[in-house]
Parts: sequence; structure tokens; C-alpha cells
Amino acid sequence: MNKNFLRLAFLFALLAVVFGAFGAHALKKLLSEYQLGIFDTGVRYQFYHALALMGAYLLNDHMPVRFTRWAAICFSLGIVLFSGSLYILACSEIIGLENKSIVGPMTPIGGLFFIFGWGSLLLGSYK
Repeated sequence: MNKNFLRLAFLFALLAVVFGAFGAHALKKLLSEYQLGIFDTGVRYQFYHALALMGAYLLNDHMPVRFTRWAAICFSLGIVLFSGSLYILACSEIIGLENKSIVGPMTPIGGLFFIFGWGSLLLGSYK
């Protein structure tokens, strides 16, 4: 698998720490508890799946590449769609987003990518 997936995992993990700190400090005064909870969920899932992306890279020598590559792609898309949409939804008032109907469907689609990524690793473990 391409080393860029590992670099992307490190970037996603770095950003999860930055976003977590930003949410805990800067956004705490601007968002409600409910909105902070949404933002925190995005950070947690981003961090979990940054680690999963690292794991997929490390598993590359132990299962067929097509499964680890598919998992890496799915985890990356899941982070962008799932966590990204939660960040946007939590901060929608701050950024002036009035029409949330475009962003809302991105969250479950991102969640499906997480599921597909884990499923790919599961399938690859049988090969």
C-alpha cells in the first residue's frame, strides 16, 4: 500500500488533536452543550479511524493489498464525510450555514464508509 495512506493517517490524527483542543477551548464559549457533543463525536471518530487507517497500513503485509487499500480509502472517506459533516453541523450557526439539508446526509454516508472499511479488513483476514 502507498505510504501516503500512512501520512494521511498521521495528518488525520494531528487534526483530531487540534480540533479537540479547539472544541474544548475556543468553541466552548460559542456552542451549546449539545453542539459541543456533536463536535466531540466528530473528533472521537476521526481519531479512532486515523488509528484504524494506520492499522490498515500496518496490516498490508499480512493480508491481500486490495482489502487493506479498500479499508484505507473507506476510512479516509468516512473521516471526511462523517466527522467533517459533524463539525459543519455543530458550527453551522457560527459559519452562517442556513441550509443544513445538504450536510445532514453526509454523516450516515460517512458512517457507511467506516463500516465498509472494517468489513474489508474482516474479509481480508480470511484470505
